[in-house]
Amino acid sequence: MKNISILFLLSLLLVSCYKDALETQPNDRYTEDTYWTSEKTAMAGLTGCYQVLTSNSLYGYATPLWEETATPNAYNYDNSAGFGLIALGTHTATNAGAGNIVSGVIEFRWKDCYRGIGRCNTLLDRINAVPMADVLKDRMKAEAKFLRGLYYSILATYYGGVPLILTPPNFDQDAKLPRNSRAEVVQQVVKDMDEAAMVLPPKFTGNDIGRATSGAALAIKARMLLFEASPLNNPSGDLTKWVAAANAAKAIIDLPGTGYGLFPNYRQLFLPANENKQETVFDVQYTISTTGFGNSFDLINRLYNTNAPLRDLINAYDMKDGLPPAQSPLYDALKPYDNRDPRMYQTIIYPGDTYLGAPVTTATFKQTGYGVKKYGIYDKEAVAAADLINSAGRSQINYMVVRYADVLLMYAEAQNEVLGAPDVTVRNAVELVRQRAGLVPYQVSATLTKPQMRELIRHERRIEFACEGFYYTDIRRWKTAEQVLTGPIFNSQNQQIVTRNFNPLRDYWWPIAQTQRELNPNLEQNDNY
Repeated sequence: MKNISILFLLSLLLVSCYKDALETQPNDRYTEDTYWTSEKTAMAGLTGCYQVLTSNSLYGYATPLWEETATPNAYNYDNSAGFGLIALGTHTATNAGAGNIVSGVIEFRWKDCYRGIGRCNTLLDRINAVPMADVLKDRMKAEAKFLRGLYYSILATYYGGVPLILTPPNFDQDAKLPRNSRAEVVQQVVKDMDEAAMVLPPKFTGNDIGRATSGAALAIKARMLLFEASPLNNPSGDLTKWVAAANAAKAIIDLPGTGYGLFPNYRQLFLPANENKQETVFDVQYTISTTGFGNSFDLINRLYNTNAPLRDLINAYDMKDGLPPAQSPLYDALKPYDNRDPRMYQTIIYPGDTYLGAPVTTATFKQTGYGVKKYGIYDKEAVAAADLINSAGRSQINYMVVRYADVLLMYAEAQNEVLGAPDVTVRNAVELVRQRAGLVPYQVSATLTKPQMRELIRHERRIEFACEGFYYTDIRRWKTAEQVLTGPIFNSQNQQIVTRNFNPLRDYWWPIAQTQRELNPNLEQNDNY
């Protein structure tokens, strides 16, 4: 779908509902009434619905990489996007817009999700009157429902219940709406995803690659249901929630015609040459062509190091025999980076490594001594100085919102909770991920109990998705954040950097920014903010 970004210039012409002061229609710009009159403008409107995904508060700039810094995995020294405050537990409803690089994520993620929802609602309201083929029209409506559901799933994941708006933007009405319950929002997400999955194809080809598919819709549904089934939202361990999550993930695995599978090389999966391959379920498309736009992943990874890995993440990597360092004969305390899980070398740059043709020391990445290569084009090989990316928006690797490894581990996690003891389907899903990683042996013991398998799956999620921005939501939904996010963090030399705090009575949910509550006094604040 990189090619559909050409339509982005047209999508900028899409304007919100407004009252024209004149009786006559202007002929130098679109109005709400004149815009939705052709297939071309309708398609541009849909592109505008996708474009919000590239906002700085969602998947744009380097925000997915920075989200990792609100976890025990990484450190953000300059509070980029406000994640430094979140990690310290000092974020509030009034400082939610603070940030040195981009505006604060807590305030602007809310705004941008509703911006995307408003565009989707407008398209769904207007497209029926557009003269175009019904097949294409139905597909575009399904894509809009997918995107609306995705935006609502993000809101429900970070803020809980939010106002549920299913009609085009109307400020006078919308600014008075109270928050719906999280259950109502989740129900709408599931409904949108089910309806989208019934219409969307299992895959796209040609210029349409990157659009939402039936598999993508089912994957967001599965992720939402897994979030609801997990301890944060299901403290009683209600098995019906786990069954629903397991069934949703299994539906993706069984879906015909998708071609889903694991890309054979973990490192190369995150390079531009291999995007949109079999592991991609849904990604945000980036390009640096004259008509497109990129992200800043390479700039952040190489130059700013504002997603600097922590020693705790390094310690979490097993040895290449699949055993923890404390149990493996391969571990040497004098050579702590030797013989580790291959994913460490494909994700982390560490002292003693080689990067851009030079040996890595603790001064190469000054914040913690570690750097990140995942989602970056740079590795051991030297690159001419003139060819280095030194400005924002010049990286073009797509960001994978869902990849197939996530589907496998979602299924394994949910199915393990459904059963009294893990069965072969749970082990197989985990083993596929471990085998691709290069662990030898990669097999999971058939004697593991349900709690032991739970911990193994959680470990695999941390390692498999390290530095991709998913661990923050994982430790929240597992309700382990209060243990793993409270205490000091350390650099490569085991020197303390700062002490973090996580308030379990407050921090599992983000606050509603004070600016939003001033616009809408009916928005009830989350507890203890």
